[in-house]
Amino acid sequence: MVNVLLGAVALGLLWSIMTIGVYISFRVLTIPDLTVEGSIVLGAATASVAIASGTHPLIATLMAMVAGMLAGIGTGLLHTVLKIPPLLSGILSMIALYSINIRVMNFSANVSLLRMDTVFTPVMAMGFDRNPATIIVGLLFVISVVTVIYWFFGTEIGNALRATGNNVDMAKAQGINTNKTKVLGLAIANTLVGLAGALIAQYLGFSDVQMGQGTIVIGLASLFIGEVLFARHHFLRTLIALVLGAITYRIVIALVLDAGMRATDLNLFTAATVAIALFFPHIKSKFDTYVKRTKEK
Repeated sequence: MVNVLLGAVALGLLWSIMTIGVYISFRVLTIPDLTVEGSIVLGAATASVAIASGTHPLIATLMAMVAGMLAGIGTGLLHTVLKIPPLLSGILSMIALYSINIRVMNFSANVSLLRMDTVFTPVMAMGFDRNPATIIVGLLFVISVVTVIYWFFGTEIGNALRATGNNVDMAKAQGINTNKTKVLGLAIANTLVGLAGALIAQYLGFSDVQMGQGTIVIGLASLFIGEVLFARHHFLRTLIALVLGAITYRIVIALVLDAGMRATDLNLFTAATVAIALFFPHIKSKFDTYVKRTKEK
């Protein structure tokens, strides 16, 4: 059981980076970006192929981030230049990325990383097992991502990006080029998704062209769990809540699988989790209103 929980925490840390990416597109830009279904595979495929060909794991991970960034830029240009609705832009990118990912993987459905060095290897060489090593390295990446994102959204450009998501017309009135901020936001979001894909592939020991299915739902489930259970109004606390939400989601998944739930039912379970998380604020609002009226009487 301990090993199961350690594995859930380790995987939750890696997935939390993707959750932060989903948060940037879904909450900050208010764009439901389905590009993540393809960009996470792109990141995994890019890193796996690079490592398999002898590239240092850190450089391979950086390449995965660049690949994810390019995918986000592509979606942004479809929306801002070709004037395609954002949801459809993400769908088009997701479809295109399936073929691109196959090509990146040399027309193979998967790439194995067994017995190859990864970003976790140096820590494992110090005597740590895979899960503890992953937690240590994952924490380093998560802390770095949270720090950079928190700093960036405190800059003038970061505030312009947030203003674009809050009110496009008002942002334009303030002289902000909203097309550029949208492309930038999607690029940053998918850079993080590409990074997550690279780390997850190195943890699992392989990349697969189908590993991105359901990614957006997983990201939203982690996001909503984090917001419902841990989120606060302060931006830094929100980022930390997203990390805790992803870890909590992975722990719940690990426990229900250990209890006997079939892996084929995971998508149904995740969808139900998202629905409950979305409905919870409505129930809470109704309850708060009821309590307030009761006190007034």
